[in-house]
Amino acid sequence: MSTEKTKNLLRGGQFLVKETACEDVFTPEDFTEEQKMMKEAVMEFNDREIIPHKPRFEAKDYALTESVLKKAGDLGFLGVAVPEEYGGLGMGFVSTMLTCDYISSGTGSFSTAFGAHTGIGTMPITLYGTEAQKQKYVPKLATGEWFGAYCLTEPGAGSDANSGKTKAVLSEDGTHYKISGQKMWISNAGFCKLFIVFARIEDDKNITGFIVENDPSNGITMGEEEHKLGIRASSTRQVFFSDTKVPVENMLSERGNGFKIAMNALNVGRIKLAAACLDSQRRITTTAVQYANERKQFNTPIAQFGAIKTKIAQMATSAYAGESASYRAAKDIEDRIALRIEAGNSHQEAELKGVEEYAIECSILKVAVSEDVQNCSDEGIQIFGGMGFSEDTPMEAAWRDARIARIYEGTNEINRMLSVGMLVKKAMKGHVDLLGPAKAVADELTGIPSFETPDFSELFAEEKKMIANMKKVFLMVAGAAVQKYGPDLEDHQQLLIAASDILIEIYMAESTLLRTEKNAKRFGEKEQEVQIAMAKLYLYNAVSIVEKNGKESIISFAEGDEQRMLLMGLKRFVKYTNYPDIVDLRNLIAEKVTAENKYCF
Repeated sequence: MSTEKTKNLLRGGQFLVKETACEDVFTPEDFTEEQKMMKEAVMEFNDREIIPHKPRFEAKDYALTESVLKKAGDLGFLGVAVPEEYGGLGMGFVSTMLTCDYISSGTGSFSTAFGAHTGIGTMPITLYGTEAQKQKYVPKLATGEWFGAYCLTEPGAGSDANSGKTKAVLSEDGTHYKISGQKMWISNAGFCKLFIVFARIEDDKNITGFIVENDPSNGITMGEEEHKLGIRASSTRQVFFSDTKVPVENMLSERGNGFKIAMNALNVGRIKLAAACLDSQRRITTTAVQYANERKQFNTPIAQFGAIKTKIAQMATSAYAGESASYRAAKDIEDRIALRIEAGNSHQEAELKGVEEYAIECSILKVAVSEDVQNCSDEGIQIFGGMGFSEDTPMEAAWRDARIARIYEGTNEINRMLSVGMLVKKAMKGHVDLLGPAKAVADELTGIPSFETPDFSELFAEEKKMIANMKKVFLMVAGAAVQKYGPDLEDHQQLLIAASDILIEIYMAESTLLRTEKNAKRFGEKEQEVQIAMAKLYLYNAVSIVEKNGKESIISFAEGDEQRMLLMGLKRFVKYTNYPDIVDLRNLIAEKVTAENKYCF
């Protein structure tokens, strides 16, 4: 990694208090030739092996899911992130993301199976396993000879993952543990050969991870396949362990380290879940636009109606924003991993710390993109009208499959609170300076505002000012809330969620703007005219969300003069000097997409 790049690489969460140059963000337009080839190969696989068989997936053909996953293994797609010495391709984090992105759009069933196997099924061993464990298990998982599953959730332990009751008792001769307990919602359970199981040893504070081979003769039984709203061909079962013997050498990492393993695995799972929602948005948008161009009412294609243009513009803009933020974060993680390897870290430690560094961004992306794909599919149904509600068209299945994304890998409510909580912890450790910028905002509130007319002649000059002001809103609200509640802030969940929504919009809007600015500089503003419109439209919507959540937060904890001052500051920070013509922006975006008859960015 170059010195220049190292110097400009922000730590996780620092996007809030430091300005990022557009040249320092990675965009999908920056894919290398190798990455483009991987993308094409994955798209071709999806179009050949998954999309033509959607009816079989919807009919709960679990054997099909298993067979297609095996074919993905034969082509190396299951081992993209696995080091070459363990049978994988050893590619970087961006390549891992784009593989997950483009392989996931055919059906949520396969997407879930793929993500569960490559992420939480394989990765814990790759990152936490001993050399012997990696040599024994990872090559089988990387090639698809074996499939993996992840046993964390229990009937009484969901979001509170560390409260699991499953027990691991050491045998008298000290050679193995006996695991007993019940796990539920286990993806890939019906055909996996290996479980990552979390259990508690004695009265340990934290759970411990184990590698458990799936052998029915070893006290392992399963419930029936769950009948789910969506992802119908994703095998999902309860798993019961009854004195299941696990050799002591199959403990994963150290005793009591299971909760840390689980949390770090979920960090990677969250950003990859965002990636897994991206191509679904692209394809849903394309399908909706094609229908809108064909469907005529009052002798006019409905794509020409303003109400439909609004929907198409928003669908395309959300997909574009999700791409922008996801690949920005992915490259930051990849660069941080490379930086640690250069510093002498092992691959295991470098990847663990590289992803952990951007845990805030991972939570942000999980929430934002999972909600965007749900909204996209919902609008897709609406564009199809009555036909959208029918199983004969693809929209209802897309909507059902999208719904799970807001629940697994940590519910969106949990991730919202985590993002703010992790940011505060980073500030306490000195990794992100929140105190200085927050004090500067507080001083600005009591100072005399400038009445000079700003120069907005450069592209995105006003939009950059609005991004900076959105950051001030977060610092103003969070700073005042921390001052009022101190360590008890975590008890005020509604306030945390509102603050998180502000944080989310800052990252998503800034990422979209930076991607577009970078491409406008190298391809020309005329070439990027529609992308510029999308960046402005996303920001306008983001400002509205920031204003709403900022106001709700302020009036919930502040009173009297403090409340009036904070509300005045909010009003100042969310006010445009020159408001964009939102209708024109939507029309420009929608007309481009309808003319191309597809998502075309």
